[in-house]
Amino acid sequence: MIAASGAIKAPARPAVARRRVRLIDTGMCGFERALPDDAATMRFAAAVAGVARAGDLIALAGPLGAGKTTFARGFLRARGVVEEVPSPTFALVQIYEPDSGPVWHCDLYRIEDPVETVELGIEEALDDAIVLLEWPGRMDPLPPAPRLDVELAFAPRGRAARIRGGGGWEARLAAIAGDG
Repeated sequence: MIAASGAIKAPARPAVARRRVRLIDTGMCGFERALPDDAATMRFAAAVAGVARAGDLIALAGPLGAGKTTFARGFLRARGVVEEVPSPTFALVQIYEPDSGPVWHCDLYRIEDPVETVELGIEEALDDAIVLLEWPGRMDPLPPAPRLDVELAFAPRGRAARIRGGGGWEARLAAIAGDG
């Protein structure tokens, strides 16, 4: 557009509706932890196992090889499981019955439709067990249990974990956040 003075004038910008965005408090707290090797991952998992209780859902997310099963092994060892802890990728669910109480280790990697997870009985397991859930994004929605999200990722030196918890995890996370 050319103005009367001969100068080129930029066209008027169309009006843009502006919305106020309100941040919603999810009620979750958390922290990040560097995990330089498998031993550090297993020690951290043992700390989590020490504060976990029946009815907890521990959702383990991250890419292949990021340490989800390593975390589960460390957790299960700390809960008193002495037998081998294989990845449940093909079995989908491994149930352990240590003296400390039942723990279900579930791997949803092969699940294609979230409806398939209903048949696994994960929600029912939360009545009296702790559930370790690998690939939680394949279950929608996640059961309404006290949930701890552990997102594992590759880092320049080993791995890193982002931990978030709500539904009773706040005080328990504060107890382990300083362990390193």
